[in-house]
Amino acid sequence: MKKYSSLKEIQTLISQKQLTLPDLLAYYFKQIEYNEHLNAFNEVFFLSAEVQAKAVQQKIEEGTAGKLAGMVIGIKDNICYEGHVVTASSKMLEGFISPYSSTVVQRLLQEDAVIIGRLNCDEFAMGGSNETSYYGVAKNAANPELVPGGSSGGSAVAVQADMCLSALGTDTGGSVRQPAAFCGQIGLKPTYGRISRYGVIAYASSFDQVGPITSSVEDAALLLQVLAGADDYDSTVSPVTVPDYPAQLNECKKHKIAVLKETIESEALDPEIKSAILKSIDQLKSDGHTVEYVSFELLDYLVPAYYILTTAEASSNLSRYDGVHYGHRNMEAKSLNELYKLSRAEGFGEEVKRRILLGTFVLSAGYYDAYYQKAQQVRRLIREKMDVLFQDYDFILSPVAPTAAFKIGDHVQDAIVMYMADIFTVLPSLSGNPAIALPIGNNAAGLPLSIQFTAKHFEEDKLLAFSQAFLS
Repeated sequence: MKKYSSLKEIQTLISQKQLTLPDLLAYYFKQIEYNEHLNAFNEVFFLSAEVQAKAVQQKIEEGTAGKLAGMVIGIKDNICYEGHVVTASSKMLEGFISPYSSTVVQRLLQEDAVIIGRLNCDEFAMGGSNETSYYGVAKNAANPELVPGGSSGGSAVAVQADMCLSALGTDTGGSVRQPAAFCGQIGLKPTYGRISRYGVIAYASSFDQVGPITSSVEDAALLLQVLAGADDYDSTVSPVTVPDYPAQLNECKKHKIAVLKETIESEALDPEIKSAILKSIDQLKSDGHTVEYVSFELLDYLVPAYYILTTAEASSNLSRYDGVHYGHRNMEAKSLNELYKLSRAEGFGEEVKRRILLGTFVLSAGYYDAYYQKAQQVRRLIREKMDVLFQDYDFILSPVAPTAAFKIGDHVQDAIVMYMADIFTVLPSLSGNPAIALPIGNNAAGLPLSIQFTAKHFEEDKLLAFSQAFLS
């Protein structure tokens, strides 16, 4: 069976009786077994997925199936699915069975997607390489000695290695876009508030956003249409009407695009990525788009502001995992204080501990004004600067990551190097804008390269239509 790159292709074959959904699921199970060494899945939902596939196949034959009938999808292991284990790839939640489903899972199931399993990720989504997972690092299918990116590394590898058609990840500071870039896939971070976070294990609540990783823009558009929209369980979701994203994909317009000069001229940017992006800029110009270089003088403040704010929110969000309310419990503690200490020390990995400590520090008396409040002010300046740029431009162009996928173990011991790798992805996260990572070929070593486009708030329809044209 060949690799399918879009749901439309699968649905056509099913309607022509050349393929059945149970057969397709069996194929993906074989692919997962064949690629077991990539460590993309924390668990495969063999039983529930088979039951779903048979039920959806019957709906297809009866003509009552939903929009996603035929889609086999994986979910990141921080998205709750009733009756299934969810751990955020942490010892802290080992064996925890979710008592309810997240809104995104409910919407997938309502439209007849088949959920094949939970995917490996950095612990509590904290990391950019999938090396902080309690279950071990996921590996890049292009070269298993390399990281797949993070934190949604397993999600990207699963789509890359044809273990499912698409996957859901979460993007706090680039955790959908960067792994998609490292694995040669399409990764979309919607506008903050476009998709409900209800039932998604929180890292940094004012940043976290669910996003799809796919092989086609069509599937990204369809998934966004299904997942987006108001939710009574999440007060941060926007009531803005959800457009028909797939119907608008073929709208070919000429756009005005701003290139962030400092990102392209950055000494940290790999020469091969720079060369590929410059070629893309030339192609955009020849296609009739207006491309202009602009300065973004706040670039040096992005990573510090992002890590101050996200670690502060993580410190608050993860306080509930204490061995009493939730999570791993030490059974040998002799006092309540010791129970808290030992349970958290044993349950959390090193990177999660580091971020909790950083966040607790910046929120502490005497440092709140100096760090947290200043970072919030910087975030406001960044948002205002982006709003000004979008008065003149339709999209902002930048790299996704400064390098292609790097070797497992290369950066994990140096937190500063790892944090600085987020320099290009945290901008849309701080401002709340939608952004997409699109593949632009491979480097000399055969590793995927990528480019990032950012759009105005809630203009995913234009971003997706542009992306479709850009890749065609």
